[in-house]
Amino acid sequence: MREPRRVALARSALVVAALVFFLFPFFWLLQTSFKPPIDVFSAPPKWTFGPTLANYAATFRDFDVPLFLRNSTLIALGSTALSMALGVPAAYAIARSRSAGLRSFANVFLIIRMIPPVAMLLPVYLLMRDLRVLGTYQAVIAINTVLDSAFVVWMLQSTFRQVPTEIEDAALCDGCSRFGAFWRVALPLARPGLIAAALFCVLFSWNDFIFALLLTSPSTKTLPVALLATFSSQDIGWGELAVMSQVTVLPVVAVAIYLNRNLVRGLTTGAE
Repeated sequence: MREPRRVALARSALVVAALVFFLFPFFWLLQTSFKPPIDVFSAPPKWTFGPTLANYAATFRDFDVPLFLRNSTLIALGSTALSMALGVPAAYAIARSRSAGLRSFANVFLIIRMIPPVAMLLPVYLLMRDLRVLGTYQAVIAINTVLDSAFVVWMLQSTFRQVPTEIEDAALCDGCSRFGAFWRVALPLARPGLIAAALFCVLFSWNDFIFALLLTSPSTKTLPVALLATFSSQDIGWGELAVMSQVTVLPVVAVAIYLNRNLVRGLTTGAE
């Protein structure tokens, strides 16, 4: 039965309004990056103006954007790889455990991820100082791995529960080892959940600010930390800030759009 025309129009209007609401910040960033400084906060706002590439030229001249982009990429990929390598086997073990207590304990991992970063700043700093890794990639990757692997365990243990154990039992009867059943059966069937978990790890590490600010040096500075360089005691370079924000946001948005189907399937498959 078709829904009434009025309901369909209201739903379409709501979708369009939500789309405009969420896309407007990106539009504002793009517009600001092409605006002369004098037009950024003109009143009333100028929607038509003479676009300029001066902000892009100034940003890439005054800031080492390729270095910041490389640092963010290395830290995000390194943290994601380690988090998945540690979290996936642990999540599978919890999902296949016969102990109800162990399966309930999986929720503790979510609590670890929810600890406010500011509560861990001092002990993390002292630990990294004693290990003599301050200012290196390893320091940021290590703390991100601890937090992100806990999230991976919490998310994927419910995903692995959706994988039928009968298929693994059949593989075991055919001579497959337990690891072989995990590698050849469980992992392929949990692929959407794995992609979703990995994408979240990338997002968490890419957007990390507080630990990256504390643990990096000028040569290992990431994009979120580099955004601070557009601020000064006298002024804020809004044009440069808009350009740097686009460089920070666009890579993860592109990856999320590309993996959108797997992301949705992974989140719904793991839902309990």
